[in-house]
Amino acid sequence: MQTTAPAEGPVRGAPATGLDIVVTGTSSDAHTWNLIYLELLLTEWGHRVTNLGACVPDDLVVTEALAQCPDLVVVSSVNGHGAADGQRLITRLRAEPRLARLPVVIGGKLGTGEETTRAGLPRLRAAGFTEVFEESAGTAPFRRYLDTLTAGVCR
Repeated sequence: MQTTAPAEGPVRGAPATGLDIVVTGTSSDAHTWNLIYLELLLTEWGHRVTNLGACVPDDLVVTEALAQCPDLVVVSSVNGHGAADGQRLITRLRAEPRLARLPVVIGGKLGTGEETTRAGLPRLRAAGFTEVFEESAGTAPFRRYLDTLTAGVCR
């Protein structure tokens, strides 16, 4: 009997052949479980992940993105301040010419209430995020987005 990879990702233990992805929290968000979940999920899907952790200063995200030149930066928020922190972070990232076309996405709990979350989504896209994922949508839209990416945008 031949073993094949499941539709949602490669066989565990297989070499990663996917994207180089930096996962980070925002500067004010001390939650880590979301970052660990994303790291495990992305690794299972065949990507190589650098997890910067929680409470990451904007300057550190910029420095790491410049140093690593990843294929994607994923920003995750749980504390409800993702829209405010994310807007500041994406402005810093887009100010760097080498990162101007780098795919950068944000998701999670982006506002403290439904109204603030809804209002923040278009502003985050307008500020420069490639994609914005609402926490209630689950991982399917994120997975579909990943499947559209190719390596080497900032190289």
